[in-house]
Amino acid sequence: MVGFEIGAVPFNPDGWGPPESSSALLPNHPNNVPFAPFSRSDKLGRIADWTRNYNNQNRNTNNPRNPSDSVFDFTGDESFGGVGADEDSSFRLVDGKPPPRPKFGPKWRFQQQRNQLPQRRDEEVEARKREAEKERARRDRLYHLNRSGGPRREAAVFKSSVDIQPEWNMLDQIPFSTFTKLSFSVPEPEDLLLCGALEFYDRSYDRVTPKNERRLERFKNRNFFKVTTTDDPVIRRLANEDKATVFATDSILSSLMCAPRSVYSWDIVIQRVGNKLFFDKRDGSQLDLLSVHETSQEPLPEAKDDINSAYSLSVEAAYINQNFSQQVLIREGNKVTFEEPNPFANEGEEVASVAYRYRRWKLDNDMYLVARCEVQSVVEVNNQRSFLTQNALNEFDPKYSGVDWRQKLETQRGAVLATELKNNANKLAKWTAQALLASADMMKLGYVSRVHPRDHFNHVILAVVGYKPREFAAQINLNTSNMWGIVKSIVDLCMKLNEGKYVLVKDPSKPQVRIYEVPADAFENDYVEEPGGSQMQLPMK
Repeated sequence: MVGFEIGAVPFNPDGWGPPESSSALLPNHPNNVPFAPFSRSDKLGRIADWTRNYNNQNRNTNNPRNPSDSVFDFTGDESFGGVGADEDSSFRLVDGKPPPRPKFGPKWRFQQQRNQLPQRRDEEVEARKREAEKERARRDRLYHLNRSGGPRREAAVFKSSVDIQPEWNMLDQIPFSTFTKLSFSVPEPEDLLLCGALEFYDRSYDRVTPKNERRLERFKNRNFFKVTTTDDPVIRRLANEDKATVFATDSILSSLMCAPRSVYSWDIVIQRVGNKLFFDKRDGSQLDLLSVHETSQEPLPEAKDDINSAYSLSVEAAYINQNFSQQVLIREGNKVTFEEPNPFANEGEEVASVAYRYRRWKLDNDMYLVARCEVQSVVEVNNQRSFLTQNALNEFDPKYSGVDWRQKLETQRGAVLATELKNNANKLAKWTAQALLASADMMKLGYVSRVHPRDHFNHVILAVVGYKPREFAAQINLNTSNMWGIVKSIVDLCMKLNEGKYVLVKDPSKPQVRIYEVPADAFENDYVEEPGGSQMQLPMK
């Protein structure tokens, strides 16, 4: 058995590397194997160079080769075979073209070095996945920001309730963040005058359930009045008698009190006449309608003609509220009349059941506020009369709210109310504020739904629930001191203005209000003067 012979390894006693006479000691060693002398501190270079091309030996005849390249040139060594040079000269690469390089694209920006391979396709797919994950995470952050009170409905674009004219002068803008810190306590108000007549509430509606629903009726012959402050003859009379310095209505005051909860744009006209201040609304203002899904995260269709658009739903909600407030009464029965009749109705005219309480609050030593407040019905409890306000929440399509009233009202009424508090926080807060201003003993909330989601003319009453205003205000986190703090701050600001006309506008896209100085004849064309006030009757089919 023959073993492997390592051969003789010469020893160099004079230094590093093989001795000069190593060829004599190694008879089988090639003659021209180079040795590049180096010291231990030198950096080692290439062991073999496979990229050199000697096919064109005469290419650089004038320029000698790099001395370091001669170390790796074995073509002249006969011990490697005499045919080596001929084989090298006849050798050709199958494809000597460099790899294609794209002309543009950010991913190739740093791939400028020679012999660098292009990015693999699976790496490109992974890169796209990472970018998609980043985009999804960004959308999730925006969604959670919206839910935590940030800018809501990023895709929705809201319009201003009034066209801002170029000649208007903006005097101030107030962010809602300053409103939430205000607080002011007012003493109990006093009633100056009660007008109108009230019908009694029908308690049978407290037993209505989705299984024995009631069809919502239409009251085309009863007139509903939405009269602004300065068109009210009683307020004019009280102003002439110097009963107060600030005059408003409950709907205008509730809009101010609940301003931080509002999303849609609204506006209030302010008139400074002498030392008196009048808060008005424009005829056909947003304050005459009821917002639907205002504080919801689910955007509504933007087309105005769509039955589920914000405008169409607000008209539908106002129509439902008018009819609901009259249907839950004992008609053709006894009425409770007050000192004066309805100040806006003509003689013999059929009007809705409503009583106007003209009430006065003390804001300062020499500053009083008078507001016209409304209640819709009366009920006798233990031989004592209690005033009620009546409003209706309306369901238009369960897909938007995610809660089907017909299935949840009987078993999970709290979940239905919680959903409505989330989607209609501003509307419910305004109703509660109006009930508190009128000192109503009970506020009745009706749950009214469409017969079919695509039919916005026919509705049914699914339930009616009663709440005490102060308890309900605490439940929805509505602070009466903060409400009056907002009103007091706006009044103090306006009392510093000169005599003239101003408009307070809620910004359509930001949580803030702006005060503009407007010409004295602004909005005059919007008013429609009618004997006894302007009445409101919504169109119905």
